[in-house]
Amino acid sequence: MSPARSAGLDLLKWLAMATMVADHLRFIWPTAEWLFIIGRLAFPLFCLAIAANVARSAPGQMFTAANGRYLGWMLAFSVLSEWPYHVLDVGTGTLNILPTLTLGLLVAWGVHHHLRAMRWVALGTLLVALLASDVLMYGWPGVLLPSAFLLALHGGRGTWLVPGFVAALANLTNHWLRTNVFEPITLMTAAAAVVAAPLGMGVLRGHYAWRVWRVGRWGYLFYPLHLLLIKLLSL
Repeated sequence: MSPARSAGLDLLKWLAMATMVADHLRFIWPTAEWLFIIGRLAFPLFCLAIAANVARSAPGQMFTAANGRYLGWMLAFSVLSEWPYHVLDVGTGTLNILPTLTLGLLVAWGVHHHLRAMRWVALGTLLVALLASDVLMYGWPGVLLPSAFLLALHGGRGTWLVPGFVAALANLTNHWLRTNVFEPITLMTAAAAVVAAPLGMGVLRGHYAWRVWRVGRWGYLFYPLHLLLIKLLSL
């Protein structure tokens, strides 16, 4: 992929944030179960955005200032978002979404960059994900999802099926969904997760005649702030 600014990537990030906000609006309207289904698009779209960012760098060019900043921002907001996340979702048993995405970034780097050190980092990260799966949102399959998208970006037609399957598996780390696998909402959840893959890849690869507003580093701050805002609105 071109290292130039991608309108498709920015549009993908906007779609991911919009579906994430839709999901969290359930804390204001608990009876709106359809928002939960829309929200299942968000995580796969964020994972695809990570894969697209990783794919924009040349294999082997891992230890750069840009990658250092990228990891630093992810780690910082993994910590800063934890309190707002638990303020909004009091009964949750998992960490916020950013630790899963950060671990997914490390594994994707190991897949993309043909460096022995990064392969060991990826293997170690995957081991951590397996051991900590119960406290990670979307569990170990969620950590693998950016890498599944990365492979799909380099593949041919139909390769979206792999990240689609992994996205559906990641949703089944939810205890209620896993124990009620044939309930309509579970089936719709899995379908939304699968559909997110071709939808996101279509958005990413699209050609746009209009200007897409850039999603910059303010996007990291958007996550904890929107959690607190929705909490205030729900009171």
